[in-house]
Amino acid sequence: MNFRLALGALGLLVSTICTTLPAHAVEPYKGSWSMLKSQEAGKVRFGLTHRLHGGHSQHESDWPVNVFQGLDLSTSGKRDVAFSIARDAGRFDCEGYLKEGEGAGIFTFTFDNDFVKRMASAGFTGIDENQQFAMAVHDVSVEYARTMKAEKVAGLDSEKLIAFKIFDVTPQFIRELRAEGLSAAEADKLIAFRVHGVSSAIVRELRSAGLELDETMLIAFRVHDVSPEFVRKIEDLGFPKPEAQQLVAMRVHDVTPEFITDLRARGLKNLSIDQLINLRVHGIE
Repeated sequence: MNFRLALGALGLLVSTICTTLPAHAVEPYKGSWSMLKSQEAGKVRFGLTHRLHGGHSQHESDWPVNVFQGLDLSTSGKRDVAFSIARDAGRFDCEGYLKEGEGAGIFTFTFDNDFVKRMASAGFTGIDENQQFAMAVHDVSVEYARTMKAEKVAGLDSEKLIAFKIFDVTPQFIRELRAEGLSAAEADKLIAFRVHGVSSAIVRELRSAGLELDETMLIAFRVHDVSPEFVRKIEDLGFPKPEAQQLVAMRVHDVTPEFITDLRARGLKNLSIDQLINLRVHGIE
């Protein structure tokens, strides 16, 4: 056989083998699981604890009962159980015991070797094994990743994608905010919105009180509990259209309607909002 042809054939064979071999398999994670009854219908309180390199990760939340493959929760009494949970990122194989729907045991998590590649094709790279495990725990699927990527959110990396799933940042949530005129285009702000309860309904409620707020100020209002009711009470005391920054400062320094009324009863009338805040800053009760 011609040497060059043989060398070319060998190169093609090596290339074919390399592209068809599976990715390096990550050692399975092992840990413990627990299950308790949930307050929510159709769910159980499911916990996972995993130890690694002297530390440990722990997760507990309400999981739908239909994710536990091979588990019958209708059976009474104490019994041994074995069940599995399939995720895009991998598979949990669990064994242990249950008694009246509550119990504990151990699990083995086997990583899906194609998951990292599939997530990279969806635009999320740099996923290490701990992140992949977290994505399995929180059910971050490839489809969810593609759907969120399509929303064109700045700063949305693999870590933020996990946070999106934890705090229930969905395409619908983003589109509802955008329908109210917000850009809803930064990952950190969207997470903060969920953490502090900024929603399209809150935006409409504040707008009905005459407040057009930017995204940063919306978060500040929620953090410091500047509600439409508080705004109306301040306006009823003779402060029409107070500035957003003043309302936040009033909450920060505990300038309440009751405080203002008490000062006026003591003869301190006609004080501006800035003067009232200044009194609180200097410890005037």
